[in-house]
Amino acid sequence: MLKYNAISMFGKIRDAANKMILSELGKHGVEGIAPSHGDILMYLYEKNGLSVKELVEKNHRTQPTVTVLVDKLEKLGYVVRKKSEEDSRVTLINLTEKGIQLKPIFREISEKLNNVIYGDLHITEKEQLEHLLERILSRF
Repeated sequence: MLKYNAISMFGKIRDAANKMILSELGKHGVEGIAPSHGDILMYLYEKNGLSVKELVEKNHRTQPTVTVLVDKLEKLGYVVRKKSEEDSRVTLINLTEKGIQLKPIFREISEKLNNVIYGDLHITEKEQLEHLLERILSRF
């Protein structure tokens, strides 16, 4: 029977995932980082030296929100701002050594989250789940 409670379930899943992320970070002695910082760090692990504008586009967040997240990561010593050598008007966000050292921790937490989310689903169910979520997201 259809309950029309997808939004409620999304919220509960997000809350549980965030709680798990914070717990796992705590086990590794990482403090001060919120789950929302994870997106910024993950994109920098893919390509170090992104502009705030690029991070805004990748994260689908507003520029003020990304700026606040980057400010906190910089204050904690995980990233540093540097002027672009090609265009001095552009400031790039770069990982520090401290930020780079978090990469294996984030990879481990990501694997644990994926195991919880995808669990014992068959490959076709995993693909269907992602397809349905992408369709929903595209409507916004």
